[in-house]
Amino acid sequence: MSARFLMPIFLSAVLAACATSSQTLTGTARPALAPGDVRVYTQAPPEFQEIAVLSASRKSVSTSGGERAIEKMIEDLKVQAAALGANGLLLEDFSDAPGLSAGTGVGTETYTHDGSISLGVGASIGVVNKFAKAKAIWIPAAPAVRPASPQS
Repeated sequence: MSARFLMPIFLSAVLAACATSSQTLTGTARPALAPGDVRVYTQAPPEFQEIAVLSASRKSVSTSGGERAIEKMIEDLKVQAAALGANGLLLEDFSDAPGLSAGTGVGTETYTHDGSISLGVGASIGVVNKFAKAKAIWIPAAPAVRPASPQS
């Protein structure tokens, strides 16, 4: 394979590996937790305290790779939330933005006295920027419910 054909694929793979994240502290951080202790919410629980606004982004080689990119971003957000002592992650927004596209092709044509034969091969790959926004939250423990005592 020619270097002309491999270069766009290589650049796309490098870009696909890029990921960024950020956080803005809006409340009081707590002692760090394990990421596995962070529960993910798609709707706000009845009672919580906001600790921070978090964001993450990833580059996906195609929109079909989007689910994997979203799973990775949620894991990244859970790690950020756990480091701030949040026991909850409230997902707010996922979006896509156009990224980079690269394509290449090669072709050949052969002429004979009876006609011509043409052959062409092309490839294209696109990178989509995916973004996620969430809140790191603290959900107070629910009060323990005591069984009713039997009355005599």
